[in-house]
Amino acid sequence: METAELTLKTSMRTELVPITAQVRSLVQRNGWQDGVLTLYVPHTTAGITINENADPDVVRDMVGFMDQMVPRLTTFRHAEGNSDAHIKASLLGSSVQVIVRDGNLWLGTWQGVYFGEFDGPRHRTLSLAFSAA
Repeated sequence: METAELTLKTSMRTELVPITAQVRSLVQRNGWQDGVLTLYVPHTTAGITINENADPDVVRDMVGFMDQMVPRLTTFRHAEGNSDAHIKASLLGSSVQVIVRDGNLWLGTWQGVYFGEFDGPRHRTLSLAFSAA
């Protein structure tokens, strides 16, 4: 297994940051050819997902819905005041896997990889692990 990290800087409290190009570049830079790439977020207030990459309204809708579904409330008991971020991160998930085939991410036509920030803006790390086939 080979590993790498991406460093991300988010700019808003809640956002889905497109990272497909950065992940693709890292795969090519490392010469990873055929196998499975695991992307893992080592933060409790951030997550990762694969979703629609063609229409930016999908991302806006997802962020808007998550903010409506889990608003930032003062009634949460967590002292740091970011319980909503923890809940959203858990809903999104902390890892995804992508097949790498011939050095390329094997994503569907409309798919892209997104880093979910729910307690930003922050500097974040994304851990990647590649297992060759």
